[in-house]
Amino acid sequence: MSTSPIIIPVTGQPWWRGATIYQIYPRSFADSNGDGIGDLPGITARLDHVARLGVDAIWLSPFFRSPMRDFGYDVADYCDVDPIFGTLADFDALVARAHRLGLKVIIDQVYSHTSDQHPWFADSRSGRGADKADWYVWADPRPDGTPPSNWQSVFGGPAWTWDARRGQYYLHNFLSSQPDLNCHNPEVQAALLGVARFWLDRGVDGFRLDALNFTMHDPALTDNPPAPDSGRPRTRPFDFQQHRHNQSHADIPAFIERLRAAVDDYPDRFTVAEVGGADPDPEMKAFTAGDRRLNSAYSFDFLYADRLTPALVADAVTRWPDAPGLGWPSWAFSNHDAPRCVSRWVAPEGRDGFARMALLLLMSLRGNPILYQGEELGLTQVEIGFADLRDPEAIANWPLTLSRDGARTPMPWAAEQPGLGFSTARPWLPLGPDHAPLAVDRQDADPGSLLNLARRLIRFRAAQPALRWGDLEVLRADERVLVIARRHGNARLTCLFNLSGDPVLVETPPGPVLIGVGDAAPGRLGAYAAMVIGG
Repeated sequence: MSTSPIIIPVTGQPWWRGATIYQIYPRSFADSNGDGIGDLPGITARLDHVARLGVDAIWLSPFFRSPMRDFGYDVADYCDVDPIFGTLADFDALVARAHRLGLKVIIDQVYSHTSDQHPWFADSRSGRGADKADWYVWADPRPDGTPPSNWQSVFGGPAWTWDARRGQYYLHNFLSSQPDLNCHNPEVQAALLGVARFWLDRGVDGFRLDALNFTMHDPALTDNPPAPDSGRPRTRPFDFQQHRHNQSHADIPAFIERLRAAVDDYPDRFTVAEVGGADPDPEMKAFTAGDRRLNSAYSFDFLYADRLTPALVADAVTRWPDAPGLGWPSWAFSNHDAPRCVSRWVAPEGRDGFARMALLLLMSLRGNPILYQGEELGLTQVEIGFADLRDPEAIANWPLTLSRDGARTPMPWAAEQPGLGFSTARPWLPLGPDHAPLAVDRQDADPGSLLNLARRLIRFRAAQPALRWGDLEVLRADERVLVIARRHGNARLTCLFNLSGDPVLVETPPGPVLIGVGDAAPGRLGAYAAMVIGG
C-alpha cells in the first residue's frame, strides 16, 4: 500500500535532529529461513512496514559474529555478520533497501568489551609477551590470591576472572565471557576506529554506542566504595557499590573526540551514546558537549521507571534545555533490555488508551523519539518460564531479576499464520499469548487501531517544526496532568496529557485542536487522553 510522503519544511537542520528512530532487535523481528531466529533478509522483507510508519531511521541491535552468550553484545568479529543472521551481502542488501525507502540505518557498536572468542582476546591471553597482551585489562592478584579490586559484574559476582595462561585476572564488567577491552591503549582505539570506518564505508548512517561509560576504568584499580541503602531491592553484588572506578574514567571524552573526527569524514552521520547508571546525566552531557563529541545521548529516565508521572517527564526534559553547547537528547519508553512500558505503567484494562496517550507524548518531546519494535502495536511484556529463559542475567539471578526475554519475544505479523508470521519453525522465544489480536495484519486492516494511530502521530510530528526542532517549556506538571509548550520560530504548540485513569479539567489556550487521542476536548481530558493545540 502506498503512503503519501512526509512534508518536512526545508531548514538547515541535519536529518537526525528530531528524527524518529525505530529499534529492531534482529533475532525477533522476522525469520526468512525457517530456523526460528530472525535474520537480516527477514528485516529487509519487512522494511515496508517500518517505512509506512513514517520514521526517519532504523537502529539495528547487534548482528555481528558472536557465540551469543549475550545475544550479540559479545562480539567475536566486529566486521562480519553472524551466520544465523545472514551474510555481509545480506547486510548490504538491507542498507540498499532501507535507503530506497528513505530510511537511514544506525547500527550498534560495542566498544567496551568483546567476546572471549574474539581473536584479539585469544592472542592477549596467550601470554604476557603477546602482540595484543595489553589490549585487554589484565592485573596480578593481591598477595592472598584474591582479585585485584572489589569491582563487581553487572551480571553478578566479581568483575574479575582468573586465567592460568597468563597467571593474571582479566576484567569483565558483564559476563566472564565478555572481557573488557583496554581502551586506554591507543592501539585499541585505532582498531575500534577502523571498525567504525568499515561500517561507514558500507553505507551506515550512524552508530548507537553501547555501554560507552564502561569503555575505560581507573588504571590504579581503586576499590569502589559501598553504596548507601536506597531502600530499593538489591539482587546483585553490583547493586552494593558506587561505580566510581570500574567505569566512567575522565579520559573517555578524548576517545569520543577521536571517534567523532573519524565519523565526520563521512557526511550526515549520527552518533548516540548509551550511558546507564545511577546518575548518568553528567556523563551524558559530557559525552555530547560542543560540536566535537557525540550528537546525542540515549536517556534511561523512562526505561526502568515503575510509573509514568508528570513529574518524571518534567524532570527529564528540563534537564535538556535548548542551550548552547548542550547535547541533543534521545528518548525511549521501551527497549530490548527494559520491560515493555504498557505492562509496566498501566493496569491491563487501561492499556489501549494509555498506549495511545504515551505514543503522542513520546512524539511531543524535544529530542529523538526511539520506538522499540512492537511498541506501535501495543505489545505487552511476556511472562517467560524458567525452562524457556535465554537471558543470562535472568538465569543467574532467578527469580529476582526480571527477564529481558519478555521484551524480546517475536514480532506478530499475521494473526492466523503459524508462529504469527514470524517463523515457520518454533521461535527462539515463546510468542506472547495475547499478541495474536495485536498482529500487524489485524491492526493494518483496522482504521482505529493503535498501529494506524502510530502512523498518524509519527507523520504529524515530522510535519511540525515546533515538535521536531523547537524548544520545550513545562507549563503544568501535577499529579495527573502534564502540559508542555513547543516553539520554533513563529510556530507554537501546546501539548496536554492526562496521565491518569480519571477525567480531568484543563485550561486550554485558544486555537485549533490539531490532533488528539482518547476523549480530548478543549477544557477537558478523559482518562489517558491527550491533544495538541495550535496557536
